[in-house]
Amino acid sequence: MKNLVDRRKFLSGAAVATAGTLAAPSIARAEGRVLKMQAAWGGGIWLGNAQSFAKRVGDMSGGSLTIDVLPADAVVKTSQMQDAVHRGVLDAAHYVCAYWYSKSKTASLFGTGPCYGWSSQELLGWVHAGGGQELFDELMDNLKLNVVSFFNSPMPAQPLGWFKEEIKDASQMAGLKYRTVGLAADVLLEMGMSVVQLPGGEIQPAMKSGLIDAAEFNNPTSDREFGMQDVSKFYHLASFHQSQEFFEVTFNKKVFNSLSPEHQAIIKSASDAENSAFYWNNTKAYSDDLIKLKEQDGVNVFRTPDSVMAKQLEAWDVIVERLSNEDPFFAKVIESQRAYAKDVMNYLNLNQPDYKLAYNHFFG
Repeated sequence: MKNLVDRRKFLSGAAVATAGTLAAPSIARAEGRVLKMQAAWGGGIWLGNAQSFAKRVGDMSGGSLTIDVLPADAVVKTSQMQDAVHRGVLDAAHYVCAYWYSKSKTASLFGTGPCYGWSSQELLGWVHAGGGQELFDELMDNLKLNVVSFFNSPMPAQPLGWFKEEIKDASQMAGLKYRTVGLAADVLLEMGMSVVQLPGGEIQPAMKSGLIDAAEFNNPTSDREFGMQDVSKFYHLASFHQSQEFFEVTFNKKVFNSLSPEHQAIIKSASDAENSAFYWNNTKAYSDDLIKLKEQDGVNVFRTPDSVMAKQLEAWDVIVERLSNEDPFFAKVIESQRAYAKDVMNYLNLNQPDYKLAYNHFFG
């Protein structure tokens, strides 16, 4: 019964509507600047990540700048969050670029684009040190969006997800109704799947009712919080459909520009600091919950076959070529990413030892 109650809280934003109030002491809240930030998460570990960012801003500013974190749907629907920030209905939002890629498929390259042998760590490196931030800002200008965005929290590669049987070959995926978001939808459509884009809280009920046959969200902790183990016992880890993603924290540009230089620097530094905090804390939680899924919930966990992931890469080739021909700016971002990945991953691939070899040596 407790798990059912917890799950309902996770899916309901009302249960955590005041969560952001811990960002700074109440006396400072009365005297300082307060910004309203809606997250795309109704509860669980990712709402905690948004709260961590907000608390960091409050702590670093000594309470002179507070960010109130509101859960999913508190003010607007997740699909409307960017517009709400643009118009000033919200001061800020905490989500991922894939949630608004319908405005520009180039947006999905900032988190859910093709894998050039890199992880989210290196993709964030491209954002911060390889010209990615400047290209994103140019995209915002092209779209005439009144927002300023910061990127943080490099996520491990997302699992292929939950199925009704073990997937041994890509042919088994043809025709399946599958939930994903962003450019991954284009890739899996190219592989013959029928794709449905749903917000996180609707995934488990949709699979339970038969609206979808298979699904992914992001990680073992969130998947377990959603209750995916109650609708499927076949969980596939590793995939190239969304192998390098991170959070976008976006602010209304007018609001951000009205902040003092010190407060602007604090927001940027707090975002940078979340890179480490997220990776340390979430990686541990994900590994712990994967064990629980296997040992407590009876889930069969598999690594997605290389043959399936090879088909994904072939599908990426088709999608990237098509969209690059349709949109010169998409092609410009792709060219920048490829140049960065080619050099950085060449160094890392030559220098990094085979960590799996060492793991197997000690743990079998």
